Amino acid sequence: MPRNLLKNPCGEDGLKFWEVTNGGNGWRVEDMPGDAGHDFCNKEVKKYFATSFEWCSKEQLIDLSAEDYSSEQLDAQPEVTVEDWCCSRTDCGCEYQLTVTLLDKYLKVIEDFRQDQVFLYPDEDDCSWKQIKHTFSGYGPGLRFIFFEHRGKDNMYWKGWYGVRVTGSSVPINL
Repeated sequence: MPRNLLKNPCGEDGLKFWEVTNGGNGWRVEDMPGDAGHDFCNKEVKKYFATSFEWCSKEQLIDLSAEDYSSEQLDAQPEVTVEDWCCSRTDCGCEYQLTVTLLDKYLKVIEDFRQDQVFLYPDEDDCSWKQIKHTFSGYGPGLRFIFFEHRGKDNMYWKGWYGVRVTGSSVPINL
């Protein structure tokens, strides 16, 4: 099974390894299932990230050569699968976005995936965890970096961490 190239995908190490752009109160890590929440489908996952009342984003830039992938392996255009899980609280709606970009050695865009903005409302949704998934293939040679960013906020503008919850983020390369 290919390894996850994202570091600290579920918040076990707080916000370590993530570049954080905060709005409102920013991000924080909470224990599963949290107030007004649901358990995650994988019992191994014990934590998640929660956003605040203004747009909050966090990102990682994965250097594939530092992860021991050769130019030859990457130029063969292996499938890159991106996965993220999000949900709202049962008492407050939220918004979520995901962007993942394949980059060459000069950090120029080869291909990107932008998930349409997801709106989660407790009165229209069961608030369970939703999987966002995309697979890149046939994108051409030159892949050297992967940029991963997700962002979210609550849509009631409540002070605190009532926005989208995210966990289980992954970016494996299938050689």
